[in-house]
Amino acid sequence: MNEIKHVIVIGASAGGLKAIGEVVSGLPPNLPTAIFVVMHLSKSSLVNVIKNHLQKHTSYNCLIPTDGEPISAGNIYIAPPNQHLLVTPEKIRLTNGPHENRWRPSIDVLFRSAAANHNSKVIGIILTGMLDDGTSGMAAIKRSGGICIVQEPVEAAYPDMPINVINTVDVDYRVSVADMGYIIDDIFSKPPPSEVSIPEDVKLEAQITERMVSSIDELAKLGTHSNFTCPDCGGNLWLMKNDKAPRYRCHTGHVYTEKLLLEKQAEELEESLWISIRMLEERRNLLLNLAYREKEADNQQTSSTNAERAEELSMHIERLKALLASVNRNNASPEEGYI
Repeated sequence: MNEIKHVIVIGASAGGLKAIGEVVSGLPPNLPTAIFVVMHLSKSSLVNVIKNHLQKHTSYNCLIPTDGEPISAGNIYIAPPNQHLLVTPEKIRLTNGPHENRWRPSIDVLFRSAAANHNSKVIGIILTGMLDDGTSGMAAIKRSGGICIVQEPVEAAYPDMPINVINTVDVDYRVSVADMGYIIDDIFSKPPPSEVSIPEDVKLEAQITERMVSSIDELAKLGTHSNFTCPDCGGNLWLMKNDKAPRYRCHTGHVYTEKLLLEKQAEELEESLWISIRMLEERRNLLLNLAYREKEADNQQTSSTNAERAEELSMHIERLKALLASVNRNNASPEEGYI
């Protein structure tokens, strides 16, 4: 690690494969750096295909790291699907900890770990993508003395991630992907930056994510208890104190930005409505069966009563379906497995 002047961390999502390829192809060769990439992937994504694609665009060695692997200059480390990629002082950690912002790997996890362990040596890059994973991690890099580079949103295939960072963090560069190589070359031409004091909350969150366990006392240091519950495990959520954009963490380790928590709640509401509709339809059908049998047995009054009850349930079912349609109109689904 002594030969590494800066650590570069890159986060991207929808449309990210092309953008990452352009970034690494523009990097000057032989920089004293190690580069770490998180791109949102589905669990079934073939990460070797992504690695081979990026290798065509760069002289740096692209590889899929293993847990505990030493960090070496000249390498581009690509996070495998369904594992968080963390950077420690000397080695790489891969964990199966809880999802952050609904993703594993999460951009925030990578960026925060880099900030906590390499402070002002970190260069963070956010590229195209939907919603706001990477915003909190980029804020951690900035607060720890690092440099923040964001793709010009107008150029991005999906501008949400760059826009959310720009609205939350005082970024150092807001540029086209084509200009990032020149900027990074200029950064490396300057004397090494002075180390700064890393905020305690940044260090603590990185530690919690790495060891995959936290305590109520630690959460109390990081945030304030909210009235919301974690949609993944049902635990209490804590509102983080030092994020400009509201963000919640539960005791288990799940993390949601406010936007993503709203998305998840809408999904759970939809699921609950579908369950209610299914149960009501089953009950209506059972009543209709009973009404038919009672009619066959010449029990007209009982048959009529069951038929009326079934008709009443049909009205409730239609109301629930109308409510479900209304919920869906206001629920934009987050990306899933884009490259």
